[in-house]
Amino acid sequence: MILKGNLFSQELEMETSISILSSDNKDSAPYRVIYLLHGLCGRSGDWIDYTMLPVFAKEYNAIFIMPEVARSFYSDMKFGLNYFTYITEELPQICKKTFNISQEKKDTYIIGASMGGYGALKCALSKPENYNTCCAFSSPCLFLKDDLERSNGALKFRELYGESLFNDFQAIFGEDIQWNSKDDVIELARRLSKKTNKPRIYLSCGKDDFLLNDNRRYYKILKDLDYDIEFNELEGNHNWQYFNETLEHSLKYCFPKDK
Repeated sequence: MILKGNLFSQELEMETSISILSSDNKDSAPYRVIYLLHGLCGRSGDWIDYTMLPVFAKEYNAIFIMPEVARSFYSDMKFGLNYFTYITEELPQICKKTFNISQEKKDTYIIGASMGGYGALKCALSKPENYNTCCAFSSPCLFLKDDLERSNGALKFRELYGESLFNDFQAIFGEDIQWNSKDDVIELARRLSKKTNKPRIYLSCGKDDFLLNDNRRYYKILKDLDYDIEFNELEGNHNWQYFNETLEHSLKYCFPKDK
């Protein structure tokens, strides 16, 4: 089943697009649920349109929920909408009321690519009680504090990263683009490191991706913090060909008993 449409969000105070794909549930057991997040220039339908997700999904008793968050970096924005709260709180409640979805953490997963990879990590590390496993592909902003300090202020940030991202980050972080620990996936991981409810984490990045070194460094940090983590480097770049391949790998990581 593939559904594409809109829902009204009380948190966003507007209609927003959503895509949903489910496998053929052959019994009455609740679906496992995967929240599948799009990238910076994307939309809710990307994973269905640009990958073999409809084929991969046939292997698993699961439902894939694909929301739309514009260029928000899955944040409650300083000058904008509360997309983080929408994704982590309101959307799951809407979906659980509408579909036969498991209420348990062990059956809940979050996956994303590029901006969506960062968003998946932020959601899982902020709300570890909600997610069994987080899969993040080619994630940016892993060293957010370093990036913001290197830019040494809003004007320099514009020179380094361009006008569009400058405008995005001002809307998210405020006019001066100031660091906040709640948006930093290293700080979130450190705070959670001594807890027992840490999510499993799967990271991947293409060998030709400009974000490869950052993803390698981030993997080492989480490994040293004793996370149950896997890092996978495959041939490829920051594109849908790579995301399609690593999506298949990540689903096998999430659901090893199904294979």
